[in-house]
Amino acid sequence: MKNQVCSKCAEGTYSLGSGIKFDEWDELPAGFSNVATFMDTAVGSAENKADSCNNSSWTPRGNYIESNRDDCTVSLIYAVHLKKSGSVFFEYQYIDNNIFFEFFIQNDQCKEMESTADKWVKLTDNGEWGSHSVTLKSGSNILYWRTTGILMGSKVVKPVLVKNITIEGVAYTSECFPCKPGTFSDKPGSSGCQECPRNTYSEKGAKECIKCKEEIYYAEEGSSMCIERPPCTSKDFFQIHTPCDKEGKTQIMYKWIEPKICREDLPDALTLPPSGERKDCPPCNPGFYSNASSSCTPCPQGTFSDGTQECKACPAGTEPALGFEYKWWNILPSNMKTSCFNVGNSKCDGMNGWEVAGDHIQSGAGGSDNDYLILNLHIPGFKPPTSVTGATGSELGRITFIFETICSADCVLYFMADINRKNTNVVESWERSKEKQSYTHIISKNASFTFTWAFQRINEGQDSRQFINDMAKIYSITVTNAVDGVSSSCRACALGSEQSGSSCVPCPPGHYIEKETSQCKECPANTFLSIHQVYGREACIPCGPGSKSNKDHSACFSDCTVSYFKDNQSLNYDFSNLSQVGSLMSGPSFTSRGTKFFHFFNISLCGNEGKKMAICTDNITDVTLKDMVAESEDFSNFVGAFVCQSTIIPSDSKGFRTALALQSNSLADRFLGATVETTLENISIKTDLFPPSPRKVPDVHFFYKSSTVTTSCENGRATVVTMRCNPNKPDQGELSVPSSCPAGTCDGCTFYFMWESAEACPLCTEQDYHEIEGACKKGFQETLYVWNEPKHCIKGVPLPEKRTSTCETVDFWLKVGAGVGAFTAVLLIALTCYFWKKNQKLEYKYSKLVMTANSKECELPAADSCAIMEGEDNEEEIVYSNKQSLLGKLKSLATKEKDDHFESVQLKSSRSQNI
Repeated sequence: MKNQVCSKCAEGTYSLGSGIKFDEWDELPAGFSNVATFMDTAVGSAENKADSCNNSSWTPRGNYIESNRDDCTVSLIYAVHLKKSGSVFFEYQYIDNNIFFEFFIQNDQCKEMESTADKWVKLTDNGEWGSHSVTLKSGSNILYWRTTGILMGSKVVKPVLVKNITIEGVAYTSECFPCKPGTFSDKPGSSGCQECPRNTYSEKGAKECIKCKEEIYYAEEGSSMCIERPPCTSKDFFQIHTPCDKEGKTQIMYKWIEPKICREDLPDALTLPPSGERKDCPPCNPGFYSNASSSCTPCPQGTFSDGTQECKACPAGTEPALGFEYKWWNILPSNMKTSCFNVGNSKCDGMNGWEVAGDHIQSGAGGSDNDYLILNLHIPGFKPPTSVTGATGSELGRITFIFETICSADCVLYFMADINRKNTNVVESWERSKEKQSYTHIISKNASFTFTWAFQRINEGQDSRQFINDMAKIYSITVTNAVDGVSSSCRACALGSEQSGSSCVPCPPGHYIEKETSQCKECPANTFLSIHQVYGREACIPCGPGSKSNKDHSACFSDCTVSYFKDNQSLNYDFSNLSQVGSLMSGPSFTSRGTKFFHFFNISLCGNEGKKMAICTDNITDVTLKDMVAESEDFSNFVGAFVCQSTIIPSDSKGFRTALALQSNSLADRFLGATVETTLENISIKTDLFPPSPRKVPDVHFFYKSSTVTTSCENGRATVVTMRCNPNKPDQGELSVPSSCPAGTCDGCTFYFMWESAEACPLCTEQDYHEIEGACKKGFQETLYVWNEPKHCIKGVPLPEKRTSTCETVDFWLKVGAGVGAFTAVLLIALTCYFWKKNQKLEYKYSKLVMTANSKECELPAADSCAIMEGEDNEEEIVYSNKQSLLGKLKSLATKEKDDHFESVQLKSSRSQNI
């Protein structure tokens, strides 16, 4: 240092020159500190929750340091002063997006440096170490590795691991650092130390490693001491099945777990069981044949086999149904491989993670209980059969496997998918013991897939093996429509000219194969073509109510119009103004530790030619939606559907600068129908979920289905959007979820939404308005048209314009009516008097005539002598035997004058009495 000359470091030491390196994590190195906080400010948390994070910290694990696993925010902090600009470099493992991992740098004024604008660290694949480097400015730099767990369920998050932190740009070192225990440096001027091989060890500052006495002791790579070998137990060996021999036999073999660390010569130690037991080999898997040999060979193109018989050509008019069906496990198939890895050591490198076992394949022994035991299946692409090419549905293929897990600890089985070798994402996982069950994953895009099963017995490393008998078993794996698949059966296809060496031709989109002619025929209107089979008219499935098929007959969609007929009344709805994506943020809700979060929903109700316009994305931090879409559809956290959901962590909840989205998933990718009925395709609406409508207008229910199957929803998810007419809520209206189920669902499988809007009211008709006639003024009368109140309709028939018509005034008609009435009354009085006087005279003359006739002994007198002379009085009393009415008498008189008929009457007079 006095001479200011750089010298080489001696053996057993190393130096980075102007840098420092942290690769020992047995304890927290000097200069590092932990700060744990509970960042949620919405629950009155600062004081109440502070104590809950006292035990959260980054934990040294030997070769690496591990982050917290809870929902506290923990920062690993290191402050360094640089003499010149430099950089920081570290390796990390970050596989669980339920933890947010950020790395940023502040200056001595606690202001973030510009170099950390992109502070969010990218996820890594399982078992792979990623690297991250950031440039540093000269001066003070405070480095932060900060993690925040988001515990949205019962699952335990996977921690972030960090190792080999290297900082360049510090002052030139004045000393060399000794190699840490388990490493050595055998050359002067080394910039790093090498790890000691297996069964050797070293102390601090070693120039070389010292061998252990292997008969009694052993040591792992990088050990600082030798460990005494324990007696062998049943956990130190495993069994395998050998490939079939020419006689069709397989042998059961027992092998020690490598590297072998136990001793057989100690008391109570077990020895390796005898190997060589012969058993019959299982048959070949479907699509393969034995060909009189010990191995199974794929059937040639255009042929099929069930695995027990020779390959046969498909009959005319059929084609092979390509795929893979692995249900017999004598050897590992050629498109599968197995491996083992551990994040903290290399014990199991090179080991088989899974072993074949006849009728199943099971997880292997591994080197430690926390090893990841990996099984991979590679499928280069998916292609539907020729005849199904026209069925352009969302399903190109599917993978189905039957499995079980047998565990005494917290084991986990992961099922992951890697698209086009970009990044591996967990599709589903199962914890602890699970009974034998089936799981299906739908493939919706044609890409190269690598499916991975990873089994881990426990999450934390231990020195001893305790759970080697915990295992996962897979009984069968079936993949449909695989590009390089084999065939176990044939399916009907359409016949045509030769194409690609096959007599089968692809049907145009929306066409099925007619059974009688084996020709392609278009599906009828408003039906869609099944994605599973296209043979026969039954392959065309009718669309649900209120829906129509698209041009390709690949799906049914709503054009936003719905009609309803009841009691001779027609209601027509038009939801076109609600075809844009509607959004709903429900909550807030809180985790068991008090973290605030919201449920965010996007709903694409109808229209858009059936396109799924609702989009949900994960981790909307520094990546814009446009960038996600432009990158490609392989972005796994990008979900497009009719209804999708994300969980939102608000920016004020965890101290982030922006809101975070996670757990995005599709709730609806197929439209079933729109109807006023409350049940459709076994999906029912509970009447008590939403308050009843105060209006008589019926609600319209849009039913959707999701093909995504989860462990809790074996039949997939379903969604119902209820459209309710509410004139008080114009335009987009208001979306809501049931008050009893703030997450939109009560069972996790069926989601319910209420969309209230004036746009959800039916179209207006002639029955929705009435007319009002005005008074006649100055010969004109106005007729007005007004809506019935309350108005429960929109658009449709417009309200007619005001109508004006001519009219007569009321005064004129009153005068005319009074005049006519008075004239009629006078006329009636005059006529009455005239006829009454006439009647009196006629009665008198008639009486005289009768009396005269009676006095002449009933001889009929001449007409001129019967009358009573003027001045004579009638003194006789006239007695009528019959008294007629005035009208009757008039009629009788008229009859007498015409026909000379007479009436006989009895007379009572004084003369007759005297006689």
